[in-house]
Amino acid sequence: MCDNDLNGRNTLKRKDIIGWRKIAFMTVFIAAVAACEKTVPTKPLEPAVKPDLAAHSAEFNQEVVEVTDGVYVAIGFGLANAILLEGSDGVIIVDTMESNEAAIPVKAAFDRISSKPVKAIIYTHYHPDHTFGAEIFAENNRPEIYAHKLTNYFLNRIVNVTRETTYRRAMRQFGTYLPPGELVNAGIGLRLAFDETNTIGILRPVKTFADESLKLEIAGLKLELLHAPGETDDQIFIWLPEKKVLLPADNYYKSFPNLYAIRGTAYRDVTNWINSIDKMRVLKPEYLIPGHTRPVVGAEKIYETLTNYRDAIQFVHDQTIRYMNAGFTPDEIVGRVKLPDHLARLPYLQEYYGTVEWSVRAIFNGYLGWFSGNATDLYPLSPQERAKRMVGLAGGEEFLLERTRQAVKSKDYQWALELADHLIRNSPNLSQASNLKAQALMALGEQQTASTARNYYLTQALEVLDKIEIEPRSVKSKREAHRIPLYGIFQSMAVGLNPLKSADVDMVAGFRFPDTGEAYTVHVRRSVAEIQPRLPQNPDISVTVNSLVWKEVATGLRNPTVALFKDMKKEGGFLKLVKFLALFKPDTFE
Repeated sequence: MCDNDLNGRNTLKRKDIIGWRKIAFMTVFIAAVAACEKTVPTKPLEPAVKPDLAAHSAEFNQEVVEVTDGVYVAIGFGLANAILLEGSDGVIIVDTMESNEAAIPVKAAFDRISSKPVKAIIYTHYHPDHTFGAEIFAENNRPEIYAHKLTNYFLNRIVNVTRETTYRRAMRQFGTYLPPGELVNAGIGLRLAFDETNTIGILRPVKTFADESLKLEIAGLKLELLHAPGETDDQIFIWLPEKKVLLPADNYYKSFPNLYAIRGTAYRDVTNWINSIDKMRVLKPEYLIPGHTRPVVGAEKIYETLTNYRDAIQFVHDQTIRYMNAGFTPDEIVGRVKLPDHLARLPYLQEYYGTVEWSVRAIFNGYLGWFSGNATDLYPLSPQERAKRMVGLAGGEEFLLERTRQAVKSKDYQWALELADHLIRNSPNLSQASNLKAQALMALGEQQTASTARNYYLTQALEVLDKIEIEPRSVKSKREAHRIPLYGIFQSMAVGLNPLKSADVDMVAGFRFPDTGEAYTVHVRRSVAEIQPRLPQNPDISVTVNSLVWKEVATGLRNPTVALFKDMKKEGGFLKLVKFLALFKPDTFE
């Protein structure tokens, strides 16, 4: 087939993929263009899968497992597990799935086990797959919601500050947009049951703690929440001393740990992660029920597993530091740090989710930042300038295109990707380059054991070919909007300010919310929006409005023009306010 056929792959848009989920299955096959100057070997419609990754899917066979008396875990209903702890007059839910839709079947399964009311919900950390289905489990029981004190901070950050890029990259990492049959699993779960069609049902934690631990007795169950930073800084694990049950959250699951997530995360301090696992080992649990993958039973087996797990993390950390101190760059270190055989062969340290290579890069960056240490990297050429010079070095665009074709043909796929990127940056509309890049992405995806890498490669192949477009997820309902804290709304405004439109602006706006007693200052000062949680003394404009109305306006659920006329008390001039709010409209980037 021709380059631009991508070997007969699906060409359906996202709306069609959603339709697939509703009507079973359909396939659209694009016929090969007869007249082609260049041909490449054809591939099957569905990409090949590494056998060990395919076998790993058995870890997520859907069921509710009774681990010990009164302790149940729901596996395979979504990306994460939800855990039911049954007490004398009620139950506790630990983690709540990634959406209302993912939580509904789990709640139904738990109801068949116990009809007792939900007394408490505990979030082990802020990640959406553990928090976004809470309202389904809560129903009308008004349970207390427990978490670490940092959880609300991190929820605000992912929902309001980095929402757009985190969502886009997460959809690639988890393979959410892949057509049926192409998603094998998500490494730590069968799939992520969350996209733009799903409903967020998060309930904010109100019972939080900042100390090392919090001892509780709920529904007759004694349990201890212990702060255990690792995969996240707000991570906790839960210890039931009378049952010898440990819930390690995401500090352990059956895969090499995700010391760095390619969807984009802040540095995960791996020394904290090691220390948190050591806290777990001391307890000598008899039952280990992680937030992903299946339980581990038996004190000796658990101790050995946790010991090997923390040793693998420490090995990667220490050896990365060793090479860093010797002056090696990240690109040089990743080829040198490999797990020793006694760890590398263990089934729970296979690279289905995290990888050693990504961990090395994250550790280097966590200690030393982005600079490799090589002076060449201090002020590198822009990608566009580098592309222009690469095209010139190759003797012109056609010569570089031919070398890219040869790289694909010889299965030198990484080199093909790099050459294709130069071509695309130099000539964004060069379809041959896009098609060659997509072929290389598909081929590399087929080679991956890490589900995260496989899903990312295959999803980006569809994006390069303009078969799908991952738009930022919008707020779907007024209820969802109303749950966003006002401070989060104003954080979103600050990072959304258009610097060009506001380059010569110096204006202060005050916002008063009588229903909550809150107030905010937004001072736009030459391309920066300073946010303060108080009223300004002499604002240029001021607005008094109900907080729920403002949240609906800010999230696009209410017409801003109508709201300005009907729902807001304004001082300083209507047109001035309109111009001020226009400074925060979405940008078009070149």
